Amino acid sequence: MAKTNAFDRVLQARSDDKISIKDLIAGLTDNFLELHGDRAYGDDPAVYGGIGQMNGRPVTMVGIRKADDQKSAADVHFGSAEPDGYRKALRLMKQAEKFNRPVVTLVNTPGAYPDVEAEYHGQGYMISQLIIQGMQLKVPYISIIVGEGGSGGALALAVGDTVWAFEESIYSVLSPEGYATILWKDASRVREAAEVMKLTPDDLLQQGIIDRIIPEVRTDSQIEQLKSELFGKIEEISAMSQTEMLQKRFERYRNF
Repeated sequence: MAKTNAFDRVLQARSDDKISIKDLIAGLTDNFLELHGDRAYGDDPAVYGGIGQMNGRPVTMVGIRKADDQKSAADVHFGSAEPDGYRKALRLMKQAEKFNRPVVTLVNTPGAYPDVEAEYHGQGYMISQLIIQGMQLKVPYISIIVGEGGSGGALALAVGDTVWAFEESIYSVLSPEGYATILWKDASRVREAAEVMKLTPDDLLQQGIIDRIIPEVRTDSQIEQLKSELFGKIEEISAMSQTEMLQKRFERYRNF
């Protein structure tokens, strides 16, 4: 992968030219059925998930998505999920475990929705529950950072057996703008912050935070290639015993 300035990579990760989560799931699966609701409070459209088939094998797909157009941008808070969205994701993961379906998560979010009502409704708690569930999930679990991977909002769906990242993506504890403002009290140092944060796929791979950088997906043939590689990885993880799979997952995160 060609070396790119860190802040340029941030801009690429945020680009509207990115493949949408809906289109990506449609390309990776057949007969996809979207499932709605958290069975407790609501149905956050920022979290898009359901059941599909990958080469005939049932899989559960869960994605945090950004806007399809200007109207939907407001509906999904520009890709920031609310507690009911994370509860929906948790419900789908538990359902996948019950019916022995692999889980694939696709992340494109600047972070969880940061308003007072979201906190009242258990935002932090739901993120923690998804992390716990992800670590204990008794089925193969693959996480892919598609665009932005921001803070705990992304981490909630990124504790898979393996974590992949698109070439034009980022994954970090907060935004470069937030880093510059909080640490240096100077938002104008955002480019410097991006370099310091080591948030590009190259940096993340070197640190072992992700396991693989994958090319951007823009054509049908590229989606098919990703589908083939993703299915191969699912089959590889499925060949392990449940004990071995969980042990490897625990060890992956204990090393940080």
